Amino acid sequence: MPDEPFKQLSQSLIKLHSNMKPTSREAVIETGLQYLRNVGSENICKVCISNSGSCCIGCRHLSDRVGCQRRNTSCTAWLCGFLNYLLYELNLLEEWNDFWNEVPGQKFRRDVTPEYFFMSKSLSVPNFRHLSEAFAADLEELARKHIAIGFILTLREKLDKNMERLELSRNNPTYHSIIKRTIKELASPFHRFHEALDEYRLCTAKRDKD
Repeated sequence: MPDEPFKQLSQSLIKLHSNMKPTSREAVIETGLQYLRNVGSENICKVCISNSGSCCIGCRHLSDRVGCQRRNTSCTAWLCGFLNYLLYELNLLEEWNDFWNEVPGQKFRRDVTPEYFFMSKSLSVPNFRHLSEAFAADLEELARKHIAIGFILTLREKLDKNMERLELSRNNPTYHSIIKRTIKELASPFHRFHEALDEYRLCTAKRDKD
């Protein structure tokens, strides 16, 4: 029967999407932006921008004193070295990456993401602005101490590069451990952040225990 292969294909597609839910391009962008707002990413961004380290420099969709004029899935998903590290310490980086890995059509500073598609992953939007505020305060102090142009940008890029290496070295325990130590050394000046992080972890552990 000529309709039989089509029927089998349809059943396979239904089964494939059984654990997936419909969503939209605008919905995932708003989810990502709300997540970053709750994280307090703007606290960190302000320090980078004031030290000539904006991630958006040169983008044609950036309007002076206004900001981004064309939100897309790619730029929303992308994290700088500082935000990568922040989510890494909170054990949320994998969840973030898994979510955006399901969003199709991401390009460099643009997207061809369909208006509607299916996803199985979701993001639980956290709220730990106090941690990003502590991180930003550490960055501001570092910027004052190290007046060399580009210091904050260089530190951000080093963290970013090593966070990427950490992901790629999962199957190499020895190299993985070396990269983790390197990241720890790079992040050692963030004293306020580590104090706030220790307190956050204690409160979380106590809440989970209760």
